[in-house]
Amino acid sequence: MITQDPSVNREIALAQKRALLSVAVNGFLTLLKGFFALMAGSTALLGDAIHSATDVLASGATLVGLTLARRKHPAFHYGLYKAETIATLVSSVAVILAGYEIGRQALFGQPRHPDVALALPAALISFVIALLFGMAQVRAGKRLGSPALVADGRDYLADCMSTGVVIASLVGDHFGLHVDRWAAAVVSLFVLRAGAGLLFNALKELMDVAVDKETEAKIRQLVLKHPSVVDIERFMSRMAGGRVIVDLDVVMRTRSHDKADKIADWLEEEIVRRFPRVVMARVRPHYRQSGQIVRIIPVEGPVEGPGKGPAPHFAKAPWFLVERRDAAQGRILQREYVENPYKDVERRRGVLVGRWLLSFKPDEVVIPERKGGSAEIMLEEAGVTILSGQEAGADPSGSLAQRGKKEG
Repeated sequence: MITQDPSVNREIALAQKRALLSVAVNGFLTLLKGFFALMAGSTALLGDAIHSATDVLASGATLVGLTLARRKHPAFHYGLYKAETIATLVSSVAVILAGYEIGRQALFGQPRHPDVALALPAALISFVIALLFGMAQVRAGKRLGSPALVADGRDYLADCMSTGVVIASLVGDHFGLHVDRWAAAVVSLFVLRAGAGLLFNALKELMDVAVDKETEAKIRQLVLKHPSVVDIERFMSRMAGGRVIVDLDVVMRTRSHDKADKIADWLEEEIVRRFPRVVMARVRPHYRQSGQIVRIIPVEGPVEGPGKGPAPHFAKAPWFLVERRDAAQGRILQREYVENPYKDVERRRGVLVGRWLLSFKPDEVVIPERKGGSAEIMLEEAGVTILSGQEAGADPSGSLAQRGKKEG
């Protein structure tokens, strides 16, 4: 089983720092709103302060979840990534309770006529801080793959909307419209809606919701591109704190256990490398023998003749001959010449050629002289059988071309 590289831990550490900053920002907003709400006598601003106070608890829960997500425990082989999901669940409950308290104060509390000159500047400052920090937190959460940070950022935006309602009520009060109480009721609806959304998402992850269809399709496409993969019998996945664990049963056209294990290891590494949110990938191979073999041979040109035999340098070969053979009799069923699009590339030529050749799903590749180049290593690690010119029945003198002329 392949697990995520250390870069994920670095991302969690960055997310943890942002969560700590969020606690500080929410604490400041709570004090700012609460102080001026009491001084100005604004029920709506006081409710908004209660919202920010619960956000301090929610941000604290996010911080705890991110801290636990970095730890290892022998009883949790899949890691503690769901600690973030639990933190999001705690955040949602805190937000729902805040909404209830704001609504209760609005409906059953004593009506007040706030001092607009005191309350309005505090509300405006709070609005700007919540808007800017909330947008930054959502972007950071998406970049770091942290659902808890995204939830925290969206909570700031919900706080921003509720503060906007407070601002509107204070402006109305300035013009003689005493709507502070009803503004508090509207604030409670904003908060309840945001809390319900967070709760729903957290419960989905706790119940092992599968990865989204788009990501699943991309992982399937990557696996099926491998030359030895025939089919995917089973694809299972689950979300864990915004990260993904995948488990696949893959059908391969080989009966070599060593080759199948090598292919499975390569696929696990590729899945984790291509999809940063995947923290674990497990590929279990199944075997199915194919009636045909695809063999690729580097050649000097697409036509037979003097000097048009096998190319001596694999990655620099101008052309490749792709043969489809009968597995039982070795008879050539189909032949096609393809031009090497990377023959003149100076940097990473071997890697590019190796990836390109894998798209043809070869079973065997002929390398006249094995030098341990990047393309050769990549193909071998992908489970492709590497043959020398003698093993393939080809020699640089041009007998391959002559044979091809007769078979053509």
